Amino acid sequence: MILAQKIAYNVIFNTVAKIASTILALISIGFITRYLGRSGFGDYATVLAFFSFFSAFFDLGLYSVATREISRKNANEKRIIGNVFALRLTSSLIVLIVAPILIIFLPYSNEVKNGILLISVAYIMASSYMVLNGVFQKNLRMDKVATTEFFGKVLQVGFIILAVKNNWGFTAIISSLLINMFFAFAVIVFLSRKYVEFRPIFDIDYWKKFLEMSFPMGASAIVTFLYFKMDTILLSILKGSEAVGIYNMAYKILENITFFPAMIIGLVLPLFSKYIFDDKKQFYRIANKTSKVFFLLVIPLVVGVMFLAEDIIRIIGGSDFLVSANVLRVLVIALAFIFFGNFFNNILLSANLQKILMKILTVCAVFNITLNLLLIPRYSYFGAAFISLATEALVVVLTMYFSFKLVDYKVSIKGWGRMILSGLVMAVFLFVMQDKGFFFLVFGSVFMYMIFLWITKAISIDELKIILPSKNIKN
Repeated sequence: MILAQKIAYNVIFNTVAKIASTILALISIGFITRYLGRSGFGDYATVLAFFSFFSAFFDLGLYSVATREISRKNANEKRIIGNVFALRLTSSLIVLIVAPILIIFLPYSNEVKNGILLISVAYIMASSYMVLNGVFQKNLRMDKVATTEFFGKVLQVGFIILAVKNNWGFTAIISSLLINMFFAFAVIVFLSRKYVEFRPIFDIDYWKKFLEMSFPMGASAIVTFLYFKMDTILLSILKGSEAVGIYNMAYKILENITFFPAMIIGLVLPLFSKYIFDDKKQFYRIANKTSKVFFLLVIPLVVGVMFLAEDIIRIIGGSDFLVSANVLRVLVIALAFIFFGNFFNNILLSANLQKILMKILTVCAVFNITLNLLLIPRYSYFGAAFISLATEALVVVLTMYFSFKLVDYKVSIKGWGRMILSGLVMAVFLFVMQDKGFFFLVFGSVFMYMIFLWITKAISIDELKIILPSKNIKN
């Protein structure tokens, strides 16, 4: 059970750290929205969309494939990490050439264009340290990454508060991300050397072989960007900054929650890769428990947001953004599908089915962009929200089908009915007590959900033991 307990320790520690980081991120959004207003926040969201643009087009699939490869038996970690780190630095530096050329053709203000240039430098730091996360994943020490990211977020939020209080302007707000990424880069590089004392290796022949493996995932990252972030860029061009601000007020709230599926999948991906060919029974067991945890998290998120959307928007973004509440309701359902899309995506990745995954995501990207171009001019941010929901649902349907067809994995829904019943009880509580205060409703509804999970025995004692940390965890 030591392996399971180490995973549990990482999940619990990372969850606490990420929740703290998420709270900080939401606090920063509150300062930014009140300082910049709808239009200014729309400009801010547009700049961050280009951070995702750089991340996607220069990703090359290095992080995911490097994690998989160093998790194989008898992997030469120094050679893999040394080459991948050097390749990542080289590809990232290309951004410094691309960004100044790109902004010439963009229909934005000089302030936004300068923000895009700043964000390109932040991307170099972020992409370089993230490729090293696989080292911590393999050693089940993602707690160190979470701690680093938390303190980086503290620096960022502190700088944002100073910028707002001293009226330093839009550029200072964007610069806060650069400060965060520089800190994280320096610390992660330092900490990673405890596990692998690597140095950058410029082995061009190895790069070619590695890129042959990673290219499908790199292409998938581009495709994922096209359906995950392109809506913000299209909104900025077709409808302007205010529409972007309204849409992203809701989008940013949920975006800060997507760390849950990414974090859990990041921890189990090495195990998926290890067992998917050699021990199918163990793979099925881990996959089914992971899917159950996802469903456990999705239910209270959806139910809670449906009832509390206006209060959430008012607290985080201010009354000026209340129009974003219904957008938030639509996007939280999309978030539920994101959980399971992430889950099935990584099953296909573990099974070396990157090419199939790329084809699936390409279909979804075409679907998304086509509908966005058709519906955004007429329905603006509501059109973008419903298209996001439809796209994420399509991702789940297609990846689930191919996981069953090609990997012979069919997700177990044992205990899901009891979780749904617990969610219904939570919904009844929120409906009956809707005139009470926000925090009473949040904590009270979560308490009701957890009590009925226990009453219905939706989670077994054995599963409770697995998610609890142990004193026997090894360093």
